[in-house]
Amino acid sequence: MNARAARTAAATGTSRLLTRPMLLLLVASVGGMGGFYLLLSVLPLYAATAGGGGVGAGLTTGAMMLATVLAEPAVPWFLARFGHRAVVGAGLLLLGLPSAVLSLWSSFPLTLGVCLARGVGLGIVVVAGTALAAELAPPGRRSENLGLYGVSLGVPSVLGLPAGVWLSDRLGFEPVFLLTAALTLLALPAVAGLPARRATRATRAGRLSGDPDGPGGNSEGQGGDPDGPSGAPEGSRGVPDGPLGAAVNRSLVRPTLILGAATFASGVLVTFLPLALLGGPSHLAVVALLVQASVAPLARWGAGWWGDRHGSSSLLLPAVLAVALGTAGLVRLESPVVVIVSMVLFGAGFGAVQNVTLATMFERVPRSGFGRVSVVWNLAFDAGMGLGAVGFGLLIDRTGYPWGFAVTAVLLLAVLVPAWHDRRYVQAETA
Repeated sequence: MNARAARTAAATGTSRLLTRPMLLLLVASVGGMGGFYLLLSVLPLYAATAGGGGVGAGLTTGAMMLATVLAEPAVPWFLARFGHRAVVGAGLLLLGLPSAVLSLWSSFPLTLGVCLARGVGLGIVVVAGTALAAELAPPGRRSENLGLYGVSLGVPSVLGLPAGVWLSDRLGFEPVFLLTAALTLLALPAVAGLPARRATRATRAGRLSGDPDGPGGNSEGQGGDPDGPSGAPEGSRGVPDGPLGAAVNRSLVRPTLILGAATFASGVLVTFLPLALLGGPSHLAVVALLVQASVAPLARWGAGWWGDRHGSSSLLLPAVLAVALGTAGLVRLESPVVVIVSMVLFGAGFGAVQNVTLATMFERVPRSGFGRVSVVWNLAFDAGMGLGAVGFGLLIDRTGYPWGFAVTAVLLLAVLVPAWHDRRYVQAETA
């Protein structure tokens, strides 16, 4: 039985996705990402209305993403040293508590400092959660499990992105800062049920003890586990040690580039769409963010379901095209219908790109490389988001919003080339 057939057979079996550790991971992720998304579009508004303008708005998102990118490579080491409970707990605190400081003092440098602290917390939560979601997946259902984890990251965006903008408009910024701190604190009890140490340690212990039924025991590396290294393309199994060892795996370059381009556009959208729609129809920005945030997690889960049964690579080209068309539609900011349809396209494509690239990267490394792949994927995600926010902020001072969105769409259309080549690479490897 080939790898794809094994994945399909396993995916239609009775293996459970919602185990107790997975359920607690989802609870912790919802709390952490709720604190992230609630302020994601609010802090740029806060900075812009305080006199920072478009550049100041972009710098808030850029500073947070910079801190995230700098923190992420160290997360696997912290997990190995202190375990998931302590590390994820620290990440939740950093995502939430610093925002409460802004309810007491107001200054642009302090706002950037809060963004830096939140960025470190974000890097901790997403790297630890992504790796653990892959390790907790039943055989043959990793892509679907990653889709389920993606929903836990997306649900907070459905509520948090529009709610943050709406609440800050109705109540002011300070109550939203305090709500963010409270939300992350409520997620802390779930951390106590996470594995004390990384699952890969248990895997190695089971292998050394000769336990065929231990984690990853019999199935790993012996053809029994379609998600193990036997399912990775030849030549991509050896991943060097070190936090960024996976980055030198050439088979990961194109998925990383594609994800970075998509998140570049996402950084532009979540930072500047509320500003671009100021003065337009009432609540259009809130509705647009709600639509995009609602569609993305559904698309991410749907892409995971499809990938386990038919292979993820077939979705890559249409997903990138949907992101590009959704961004291009924003040149018509004066039309509410076009804006909403664009957000549907963008959300569908962006959700699918996230799952397809993540599942593809995990397929191309052995299980021992999951932590490093999580770092590389999240680095691409957050670096793209930060660069999009800062770059667009500098661009719109010269071009205005419609032309800025048009330039972003052209960038995304260019990414269709590596997406096409990656699909041909997968077809050649599976032939």
